[in-house]
Amino acid sequence: MENLGTKRFQKTVEDFYCEHCNAYIEGNGYTDHCPKCLWSKHVDNNPGDRACNCKGLMKPVSAVYYRNGRFKLNYLCTKCKVKKSVYSAVNDNQELLEKLVKGKLCDF
Repeated sequence: MENLGTKRFQKTVEDFYCEHCNAYIEGNGYTDHCPKCLWSKHVDNNPGDRACNCKGLMKPVSAVYYRNGRFKLNYLCTKCKVKKSVYSAVNDNQELLEKLVKGKLCDF
């Protein structure tokens, strides 16, 4: 039986230029932030739907070690102030992840 109350993840393969550091990012369908600077963009209401009208930049504000070398990144939208969390990717900047975990990441 289908659960109509839960939105499923929508895989969306997109390449993009990071609006924070201008790096060119090749998306894989699960890419939800820039692996170089870790910033994101507030584009989804539910993962992958691209239905959010805000379009503000999402600032990485903290991270916690999750497991197996992965982290959970916590974001704050610079426009509407919503908070979101996502998991790190294997190609994410490990130095910046460690700084986020230690609370030592400054604005850059």
